[in-house]
Amino acid sequence: MEFGITGIGGLIVLILNIWAIISIVGSGASTGTKVLWVLLVLILPIIGFIVWLVAGPKSSAAKI
Repeated sequence: MEFGITGIGGLIVLILNIWAIISIVGSGASTGTKVLWVLLVLILPIIGFIVWLVAGPKSSAAKI
């Protein structure tokens, strides 16, 4: 039994992580905070995305 993410699931995770990284970079957070969030999303793709979704910095467009 394999636990790797492949096929359509992997593509979905990739798209979600790219969206998260773009939102992190566009947020109003400090540079250090942005770097830490991006590293979390890159190192732990699924868990990092979920944590970012719940507690991460919001994009500047969401503050309007």
